[in-house]
Amino acid sequence: MTATVHPTAIVDAGARIGAGTHIWHWVHVCAGATIGQNCSLGQNVFVGNDVRIGSNVKIQNNVSVYDAVTLEDDVFCGPSMVFTNVYNPRSAVSRKNEYRRTLVRQGATLGANSTIVCGTTVGRYAFIGAGAVVNRDVPDFALMLGVPARQVGWMSKHGERLVFAEGRATCAATGETYFLQGDVCTPESEVVA
Repeated sequence: MTATVHPTAIVDAGARIGAGTHIWHWVHVCAGATIGQNCSLGQNVFVGNDVRIGSNVKIQNNVSVYDAVTLEDDVFCGPSMVFTNVYNPRSAVSRKNEYRRTLVRQGATLGANSTIVCGTTVGRYAFIGAGAVVNRDVPDFALMLGVPARQVGWMSKHGERLVFAEGRATCAATGETYFLQGDVCTPESEVVA
């Protein structure tokens, strides 16, 4: 199985695209990019040279994944969400040697029109609400809303809000149990005895 590339898309020579990946209308993938298997890049997506995208990643329309961004497996990027790579940009000042790395960990969701300010890490299975602006690191399983984004709760791997009672919650969709100790949410399947 090979990647599917729409005729209007530009994939520069040297880009590595995994099997089963679909690249749709008017996408541009730069030469140094690496994209895993079974990904979907929607209309008008841009992927820079220094970008690593894992497998089963969904990038919706009008998203630019700039240099110094890494998306691990199973990440969802909602329509028109934004990444940055320079913290203090000025048109007249070249800062390409000052890019700050951004890491989005496995299974995270970045809602439509959200912004991820460079230099941050979004934790595993975190859920960034539509329009939120993330300007600091986000814990695993955290639900973040607002400008600037603030943690308002926790989400399961399945994308369901978790309601904790006495440090324990159950995913309404899957029945998986989660434990909350301090500021750390852990699925039962990852608890070390």
